[in-house]
Amino acid sequence: MREFTPEYLEHTRRGMWESTAALDPLELDSRSRVLDVGCGTGELSRVLTAESPGEVIGVDADTDLLAVAREATGLPTVAGDATRLPFRADAADLVVCQALLINLPDPTAAVREFARVSSDLVAAIEPDNAAVEVSSTVDAEERLEREVRTAYLDGVETDVAMGERVGDLFEAAGLDVIGRRTYRHEKLVEPPYSEPAMESAAKKASGVGIADHERELRNGGADYDELRAAWREMGRDVVRGMEEGTYRRREVVPFEVTVARV
Repeated sequence: MREFTPEYLEHTRRGMWESTAALDPLELDSRSRVLDVGCGTGELSRVLTAESPGEVIGVDADTDLLAVAREATGLPTVAGDATRLPFRADAADLVVCQALLINLPDPTAAVREFARVSSDLVAAIEPDNAAVEVSSTVDAEERLEREVRTAYLDGVETDVAMGERVGDLFEAAGLDVIGRRTYRHEKLVEPPYSEPAMESAAKKASGVGIADHERELRNGGADYDELRAAWREMGRDVVRGMEEGTYRRREVVPFEVTVARV
């Protein structure tokens, strides 16, 4: 399974669920016990707690992330592998994950385990990373984002663009799909710039951000050294634009919310 830092999760999930309409099929107002599998630092767990009267438990294989989640949410957490959950059958009436299946080498095994543990609903909120939209006042940023994304999708070892194909996994596990919705997570960078936005720009200018994905980009056939040099030059343009107050960026990541009944 791919691993992430708390900082990465906070950056990629910041601002999600300002609207919770896409979560309506989860019937959160009638849940008595919810397992948030692959909860990471607890961003979705907080939303589930706010929307559900029942108990919410965060589950993750990474104990460092769980420690952050416990401190941030105050919710109970359990260390556990998504494919071997430490719960009895029918332990919850909703088992849900967000951006987990795309990072598993065997997502089908996890879905089967969700079905074993749930007495009612199973849900997955998974992105389609092949359909991400980026617009920027720095022209090179849009082009380089597309180039990096294409190479990354070709080089990563898991299906990070499964999105709407989650329903096929559910049906293969014997689940009855009852709802599908698309949630478009929009991230804007514009004046006045937040501290995380400025930190992200600095990482682009230094090449640190792209270096995190060197292995996947090389596997995907990219000329990594040339790409990194172009990325750093683009990052310096972003930093200059921020200094002038002219830089703006919009990114939209589509998440498919798929819900099934056991």
